[in-house]
Amino acid sequence: MVTGNATAARTGTGTDTGGAPRRRAARAGAALLLLVATVPLVFRAAGSDGPTPVPQLLAFLPWLPVPAGLGLALAFAARWRPGLFWAAAALLVTAAFVRPYGAEAPAPHGPAVARLRVLTANLEFGRATDGLLATLRRERPDLVAVQECDPDRCAAALDSAPVRAAYPYRLLAGYGAAEGSAVLSRFPLARDGVVAGELAMPRAAVTVAGQRLRFQVAHPMPPLPTSLDTWRTELGRLRALAASRGHEPLIVAGDFNSSQDHAAFRALLDTGLRDSARLAGHPRAPSWPSWTAPVLGVQIDHVLIGEALRPRAARFLDLPDTDHRALLVDLDLYSAR
Repeated sequence: MVTGNATAARTGTGTDTGGAPRRRAARAGAALLLLVATVPLVFRAAGSDGPTPVPQLLAFLPWLPVPAGLGLALAFAARWRPGLFWAAAALLVTAAFVRPYGAEAPAPHGPAVARLRVLTANLEFGRATDGLLATLRRERPDLVAVQECDPDRCAAALDSAPVRAAYPYRLLAGYGAAEGSAVLSRFPLARDGVVAGELAMPRAAVTVAGQRLRFQVAHPMPPLPTSLDTWRTELGRLRALAASRGHEPLIVAGDFNSSQDHAAFRALLDTGLRDSARLAGHPRAPSWPSWTAPVLGVQIDHVLIGEALRPRAARFLDLPDTDHRALLVDLDLYSAR
């Protein structure tokens, strides 16, 4: 009896016959999970958004520790030492990339010449129009960037007498439910061109305290498998605008369909624009999808500002009937150098 058990132990048979297959399965599972976490991290480190599904995975980079952590647990169960090192490396690299990206705000020059409240809201085909109107009444922003402003609900509501009284200056662009965009302003404005895109991205030249400020709506196409090239191109056009701004105050506000983990968005920040939410202490507050935020999601709605502007506060607001949270930012405007 003892001899038989000893023989079974030497030959790997007996009661442990299921152990090796289980370890192999755990090792395969760990490798698959770690691959899901590692591929986007490699592209992030290389400064590239890569092909599908990399841009989609990069949007959720702060949650890559979930597959990496599960991979670590499976590697431990499988007694797979290379997997343990692999998982630890993935977790450490993710932690390094989760840090907020972008330069700090420059020191202001002299006193502020004006205080501005800026709102950006994606209405999801105009469905959140009533929520936008309620927010306008409650928060009283000075400048408003609206995306997905459909002609039947949103555009008609913005043309109503109460809205015209509160916002005597506005411009509308685009005609479809997803394509339409709008700018509302308490200050005089003039059309200042557009950034070309599948979705309307108008720009206004706004006069505030005798100073010209450019206010650009951002709404590039989302990085779907069929529109990746368009997404990159349109973010590149926004970057070109930012790079050519000179010392003129500039605000670029809207649904960028990208986060700080996308190289195309970081290229915008590399022009010297700064993310208001990040400077106000909310660098990773999710704005989409609204039904899982703020617990789970990604920040793709931004208010980017040039050197003549500094944020004092930022809040993400929940609007009914849209998959985005609105972003409200209080800014100080300084004289342009």
